[in-house]
Amino acid sequence: MQANPILLQKKYARVVDAFAKGTGISLREALDFFYHSTIYKDMSGGVSDMHCRSEEYLAEELQDEYVKTTKG
Repeated sequence: MQANPILLQKKYARVVDAFAKGTGISLREALDFFYHSTIYKDMSGGVSDMHCRSEEYLAEELQDEYVKTTKG
């Protein structure tokens, strides 16, 4: 299922904001990481209706991916 592109962009912004606050990194760093993440690829591709999940859930998943990427 594909989401409305405008609504999806707004969702991205809220997820990136929550991710930046949760990790303590700058919005620029958070945005860069987000657009290279599997979360973004799944959301933009309509995989498993990821865009339907809450911003908090997506930010937590992004944080998990960030920790795995930067720590390992």
